[in-house]
Amino acid sequence: MVQPPNIEQLFATDIDQIIVTMAQNLKARLDAHHVKDPAMVGIHSGGVWIAQRLHALLGLQQPLGSLDISFYRDDFVRIGINPQVKPSHLPFNVDDHHIILVDDVLYTGRTIRAAFNEIFDYGRPAAITLVALIDRNGRELPIQADIVGQHVDLPPGTHIKLTGPEPLALRLKNSISPIKYEKL
Repeated sequence: MVQPPNIEQLFATDIDQIIVTMAQNLKARLDAHHVKDPAMVGIHSGGVWIAQRLHALLGLQQPLGSLDISFYRDDFVRIGINPQVKPSHLPFNVDDHHIILVDDVLYTGRTIRAAFNEIFDYGRPAAITLVALIDRNGRELPIQADIVGQHVDLPPGTHIKLTGPEPLALRLKNSISPIKYEKL
């Protein structure tokens, strides 16, 4: 089994190069599964930034969609409304379409569960391929990405965030101590 990179290696890596490799792996997967004319959806906001790049690299014909899952979160009652809620936009028919769902960081799985719920409110897709730039430890739900840019293990209380859109950068935040997001 391939060992995940350490944090210093991860932050020294060119995110755009990771995305190019993800696009190559995604194209190979779509070809192997004979997927024709897939639609891509990014989860607001980091997932949309990644999806924009993947969409262009793959030359997809369907317009790019975006989801803001704020109202679908299972902790909505506890944390309240996100002050930056954006409307979701799926400019294609979801029914019987192969959807490529893109997120920046796959952590507990709860964001992806919320995204699935929202997608199914639009219709019943033929299949969903999950793509994540970062897959980190700490899963709470049995959700796994099909295409991953990097796997990373982080200590408890440490969170990773994608900032952007230009340039894309990864930042860490330690919720146990008062460290702010910093690029390593």
